[in-house]
This record gives sequence, structure tokens and C-alpha cells, in this order.
Amino acid sequence: MVLRIFGLSGLITVLSLVAAFLYGGPTALFLCAILGILEVSLSFDNAVINATVLRRMSEFWQKIFLTIGILIAVFGMRLLFPLAIIWVTAGLNPVEAFDLALNPPADDAAYFPDGSPSYETLITDAHPQIAAFGGMFLALLFLNFIFAEREITWLSWIERPLAKAGKLDMLSVVVAGIALVLTSEFLAHDEDRATVLLAGLLGMITYIAVDGLGSMFHTEEFEEDLDTAGKELEGKPVDKSGPSDLAKATGKAGFFLFLYLEVLDASFSFDGVIGAFAITADPIIIALGLGLIGAMFVRSITVYLVRQGTLSEYVYLEHGAHWAIGALATILLVSIGVHINEIITGLVGVAFIGAALWSSVRRNRKALAAVGGERETSPVA
Repeated sequence: MVLRIFGLSGLITVLSLVAAFLYGGPTALFLCAILGILEVSLSFDNAVINATVLRRMSEFWQKIFLTIGILIAVFGMRLLFPLAIIWVTAGLNPVEAFDLALNPPADDAAYFPDGSPSYETLITDAHPQIAAFGGMFLALLFLNFIFAEREITWLSWIERPLAKAGKLDMLSVVVAGIALVLTSEFLAHDEDRATVLLAGLLGMITYIAVDGLGSMFHTEEFEEDLDTAGKELEGKPVDKSGPSDLAKATGKAGFFLFLYLEVLDASFSFDGVIGAFAITADPIIIALGLGLIGAMFVRSITVYLVRQGTLSEYVYLEHGAHWAIGALATILLVSIGVHINEIITGLVGVAFIGAALWSSVRRNRKALAAVGGERETSPVA
């Protein structure tokens, strides 16, 4: 199973490194490898969260995520997204933006007579809007998880009180809104406050819309399933010719879960894409390293977690991943006013995932020990 799941990622990694070498020689090969390693090592929390959503999707939509989704991750987020920022902020057309990315001038004024900054600088300057959008999307994801009552809790001393507080309707939106206002007021520069507020609001709207539509169609699917089961129990005829209402509802639910997963995956990618410019500004190397190598391995890890049932076996992993999301959302918002190294961002996520995994292993060992003790003390027939 391991070879089947990770084999394609390994093959694409080799091909990507070869392409990088042919494109830019040993330097490009080295930079591509570094970006791939960073993306994989710092995105394990992304893989865990993706797995929690992916396991709720049908096999068809899982395949869509692993095919069309990877194209969106590679070409959409790692190649077109940085170029789109240039189109908007610098007023260049797509061809000029791509030419600027591939052939950065030694003198910015030679390309921008009006004194506009370089490609890398334009990307970096767009960070407040990107961080606000991604930060608010991830913040709502974290808050909706932590404010929900759950049978199993990891950090019970804080999760249970927060779950009780979550009974207050729309509390997650209120908390996220307050965080956005405070961020724009105290962390954003004066010239960025309006754009941070707008980008953060769009991030909240995107989460509420996509998550709400997915939940709506998931509920319709459940009700259709109950209705069909009730008719069968009562002996009433059920029309099963052609695509059923249940299949249509599943398709809608799967489609919006797919959209939700893509926006979620993009939100995780924002800091990585921006951070990649600290290593190289070449969009081809970024697409090869972050996209083809990194994104493929993250998806392979996601599939492995789903196929192996790891989330069911290690019950605290989902909790740890959501706490990592909360930390990432906080870091994104704070980074609007204070620079935070991307390594720190990744290590925080790894720390939460590692702690949750360790807690899950301890829980499983205690459960096995308890079962063994019961067997030893039970009377022999």
C-alpha cells in the first residue's frame, strides 16, 4: 500500500528535480529540492486536516481532489496566484508579469519607469491582504471546531469550557470578527487597514458560504437517505431507475466539500508561497518545488491517513491539527505587523501534531492495558 500511495509522488519528485536541473542547472536543482522538503515537513498538519475532510467524501470526489485538485494546487496556487498578485498590484498584463518573473531586471527602473518595485517586492507587499484572508478563513475553521461539543476531548481543561461557551449562537463569527478588527487596528499599517479589513471579511464570507453550502447538501443527503429507508421498511415502491435524488445530493455535497477542501488547502499554502520568495523568486522553481514535489507528497500523506484509518486509531490527531490551524491563523494575523519566520510557523504545527500523536499512543496503550487486566482477572469457565 505504501508503494502504491507514495510511488507516484516519488516518480514526480524525480522528474521535477530533473526538470529543475535542465531548467537552471545545479542551483535550480538544489533550490527545488529545498522547497520540496520545506513544503512536506511544514505541511503535515495540512495533510491531517485534509484527511478529516477527504474521508467524508465519496471515492469519486476523492479522485477529483487527487487529480483536478493537484492541478489547482500546482498551477493555481504556486504559479498563477503569485502572477495574479502582480497583475493586480502592478497593473501589468499576464504576459508582462510572467516575463518579469522569469527575467527580473537588475534595475527596477529599467522595467518600471515610474519607479515601481520588483516582482519579489510586489509579492511581499501583498502579504497583509493574503494573510488577512487566509488567517480569517483558518480562524473560523478552528473556532467552529473548538466551540463544538465532542465526546472525546484532548486538552479537556480548555476544550470542555470552550465547548460550553460555544452554545452561544454564532460565537465563532463574533470572536473572529473581533480578532479582525483588533488586527487591522493595532497590527496593520495605516495604509493597509482598509485592505486588511476587506480581505479578512472576504475570508470569513468564503468560509461561511462554502461550509454552509456543504452542510446544507450533506443534511439533504441524510434526509433523503432516511426517507428512502422509511419507504422500503413500509413496503412502498422506491424509484431506483437512473440517478437517484440521493446520488444527486451526494454529488452536490461532494462538490461543495471539494470546494471547501480546495480553499482550505489554499489557505494553508499562502504562507508557504510567500515564504518561498525568501529562497527564490523564480515561479518555475516554486511550481516544481512547492507544487509538484510538496503538494503531491502532502496529498499522498492525506490518502495514507485515510486508507490506513489513522485518524480513527489516533483519536487526538484531529484535535492537534485543529490547534495547529488555530496557531497558524494567529501567526498569519500577527505577521501582518510583525515578521515571523516560516520555520517557526511550521514547527508550531509539527509540535501540536506530535503532541496529539503521543497522547493518542498513550491513550491506546492504557486501553490495551485495561483490556488485558480485565482478561487476567475474569473467572475461567
